[in-house]
Amino acid sequence: MELSGLQKTRSQYLPELPPCLQKSAVELEYGDATTVADPSDAQSVTRSFPLTYGKPLVHFLNPSSPRRDSQVKKEHPAIRVGVVFCGRQSPGGHNVICGLYDAIKSHNPKSTLIGFRGGSEGLFAQTTLEITEDIVLTYRNQGGYDMLGRTKDQIRTKEQVNAASNACQTLKLDGLVIIGGVTSNTDAAQLAETFAESKCQTKVVGVPVTLYGDLKNQFVETDVGFDTLCKVNAQLISNLCTDALSAEKYYYFIRLMGRQSSHVALECALQSGPNMVILCEEVASSKLTLFDITQRICDAVEDRAKQDKYHGVILLPEGLIESIPEVYALLQEILGLHKRGVSADNISSQLSPWASALFEFMPSFIKKELLLSPESDESAQLSQIETEKFLAHLVETEMNRRLESGTYKGKKFNSICHFFGYQARGSLPSKFDCDYAYVLGHVSYHLLVAGCNGYMATVTNLKDHVSNWRCGGAPLTAMMTVKRLHGPGASSIGKPYIHPAAVDLKGKPYEMLLRYAGNLLIDDLYRNPGPLQFEGTGSESKTISLTVEDQDYMGRIKKLQAYLDKVKMIVKPGCSPEVLKAALSSMVNIVNILSIMSSM
Repeated sequence: MELSGLQKTRSQYLPELPPCLQKSAVELEYGDATTVADPSDAQSVTRSFPLTYGKPLVHFLNPSSPRRDSQVKKEHPAIRVGVVFCGRQSPGGHNVICGLYDAIKSHNPKSTLIGFRGGSEGLFAQTTLEITEDIVLTYRNQGGYDMLGRTKDQIRTKEQVNAASNACQTLKLDGLVIIGGVTSNTDAAQLAETFAESKCQTKVVGVPVTLYGDLKNQFVETDVGFDTLCKVNAQLISNLCTDALSAEKYYYFIRLMGRQSSHVALECALQSGPNMVILCEEVASSKLTLFDITQRICDAVEDRAKQDKYHGVILLPEGLIESIPEVYALLQEILGLHKRGVSADNISSQLSPWASALFEFMPSFIKKELLLSPESDESAQLSQIETEKFLAHLVETEMNRRLESGTYKGKKFNSICHFFGYQARGSLPSKFDCDYAYVLGHVSYHLLVAGCNGYMATVTNLKDHVSNWRCGGAPLTAMMTVKRLHGPGASSIGKPYIHPAAVDLKGKPYEMLLRYAGNLLIDDLYRNPGPLQFEGTGSESKTISLTVEDQDYMGRIKKLQAYLDKVKMIVKPGCSPEVLKAALSSMVNIVNILSIMSSM
């Protein structure tokens, strides 16, 4: 790939490492064994992952004092590591490989990093590329996944798992790093369990890289790529806000990436200040119908018209269409007919009466899109369903009705629709994503060297400076929940998996949005964060969601352990009766409170 001047300048930037990764020998500390978020799921996860469930958290220790040899790495035995892109391309993905390569070579130049071309299919077919210094220099801090490419996202069937196992054993890999989102890391957990069962020497480590920002839990604060996607989209949205304010005659309906969750839409709304954003989680929580959503938008248009404003910007996540109860039920009927082999041309004639009525109500372009063959995970092709045009059509129809009936006395409603789905996927990554991905690459290496199997590389305290980031690893099984299945013939409990995190409607980012929602709707408080910056003051900015959330779960776990150790030191055989009595009384109260909270 030919690099431009800007890209060449970027390729010379070497991301900073936290102190724990700068030591001559990286030290690890193992915490207590982990469980799952929902205790009722523990038995099912244990049954499915008997060899990799209940493993401890891993913390990387920071140096207690500066050392002159901090840049000199201790030589480890040579190892062979494979790496594969399994998720959809996200800015910063290349830097995971660059960080992994630098860590491998700095500890033993004889170690080998092997990339699988074409994603998981390349893994199955053993189509490889040895990563070299020249390749790393070409792709460091660059966007896309074109170093290796990607195809399917899954390593799920028995044949696929066996093919992956054969590849790792044939290539004599000591470790396999899987880069991807919730689906890819769920598959990584299953692969790790299978390898442990077959006593395969390959250890599996996952890395959280996904545009959607939905691989999020107490161990993972954010995903590589989310920062870049939101910043690029926020600028595009802000440009349209300025255009709307200038022309004063259009409503922009903008659909953003985000399937089951609306993290991208929420963050872009916080950064750019559109007049309205409708989140999947709000619709699902309040069970809003198509009619409800249409009326809500129309009422807003009418309220703005009273202020002599006939323009506006409305954000929608691409998963919104699935969140609407009646449309979701229709999509499930269509999926069932697809599974029975009914052709798209004949599906509409075999729908139930109520589903047929809803289907016939919809404009022709939406009908065609709803009938598209489902994705490999049996979900609708949400990126192909033009929800923004559908809602704009419904709003225009309703505003015309109000205009004709005389209940609305403003000007005619006009809309322009956009889908920002792929404009940011190949963007040059933000400085944050460059640094975060690079550090995760280093962390992955050290987890493999330590023999950790079925772990996710983690970095916490991300809202602080890189020098204060905390590195570690968490078992993939600790992030799992059990999917409840519904419908005729379905058992009530499915397999454990890593669930996409929804926007927390009680969380601080959403509360911030609600605080300003009324003013944003009427006052046009548009904000333009400007273009993505790699140097200068703006380059240090991070997503608003990350900076306002109260996270660092891993750091608090470690702090709690330190307090427990102090209690053990103070309250030991020989201590005074008063100290023992006070400790027992305090512990009884703490246990009672925590027991009540954990059962809620």
